[in-house]
Amino acid sequence: MNATTSSSRKRWLWLAVALALVLLVVFWAFIKKPVAPEADAAAAGPKPSLTVTVAQPERSSLPIRLQANGNITAWQEASVGAELNGLRLASVNVNVGDVVRKGQVLAEFARETTQADSLQSRASLMQAEASFENAKADADRARSIQDSGALSASQVAQYLTQEKVARAQLEAAKAVLSATEVRLGNTKVLAPDDGVISARSATVGAVVSAGQELFRLVRQSRMEWRAEVTPSEVGRVSKGQEVQVTAASGLEITGRVRAIAPSADPQTRNILVFVDLPKNDALKAGTFAKGFFELGQSDARTVPSESIVVRDGSNYVFVIDPQNKASQRKVQTGRRVGERVEVLEGVKADEPVAVQGAGFLNEADLVKVVK
Repeated sequence: MNATTSSSRKRWLWLAVALALVLLVVFWAFIKKPVAPEADAAAAGPKPSLTVTVAQPERSSLPIRLQANGNITAWQEASVGAELNGLRLASVNVNVGDVVRKGQVLAEFARETTQADSLQSRASLMQAEASFENAKADADRARSIQDSGALSASQVAQYLTQEKVARAQLEAAKAVLSATEVRLGNTKVLAPDDGVISARSATVGAVVSAGQELFRLVRQSRMEWRAEVTPSEVGRVSKGQEVQVTAASGLEITGRVRAIAPSADPQTRNILVFVDLPKNDALKAGTFAKGFFELGQSDARTVPSESIVVRDGSNYVFVIDPQNKASQRKVQTGRRVGERVEVLEGVKADEPVAVQGAGFLNEADLVKVVK
């Protein structure tokens, strides 16, 4: 009985020692784990939130520009119409967009009626020529013998009068033939100038009246930009001035001021400035365009365009101090040329601003600056 009790006590003693060892290991692990990260973080210090590049504002010479909006229109348009009345269109040779040359046949009318009139006029002319030759011969004989007394004065006068009448009839017949020849020539509708067809209303088989428009032609394929400027701005614009025009398609082209309207539009109170544009198939009449009048150069403080951050409708930059801390500054921007933006106020000349990565910064962020 005593041996059994002694053995049982030994087992409980070993279990207690084992349990104490397990509790000691658990306690040691619990104490060491939370302490180590805090010690490492304290030793390392605050970490930068972002890596950025910086640049200081620069003095640059920027162009002075006057911005304006307007429409691209044809320099001049020619209305090509019918000069004949009541004839049928037999053929139409061009369509909208076709480039034509001066004198090119655009359309033709049926020629049967005018050809018949021309033949009749020629026959009348031949008859008038014969009558004139006969009357002239009689008049010449009368003039040759009028002093001989063979013919009375009244007879001589009659022959001379018949000659004048025959001459007048001959001239009238020539005039009628010329008119019919012109009418016959007008059966061909010709281009009045080089250019491009901008509109067409001619239809094969249609019977048109005199004066009816068949085509519209942009003369010499030239376009112009009609810019609208205010009365206070027009004094800065002069003839011959260069203009950078950007069409609705994105095409950028250089024009030159041709004329300035002498009066303002009664509705908009703006004044039109007419700018000649070089020939380019991408320019379309009736489209919108914007442009800049070049007025010279001036010095400006600029920063890279990537450093400008737009938030809540305002422009900001982030100034990086010697401790690499970002400070948000609201700036007023001006002209933009290429990758540089003019800063009118909000940052000093010796203050570096964040460039790459500026859009991700916030006030008081710690950054790492790299080249």
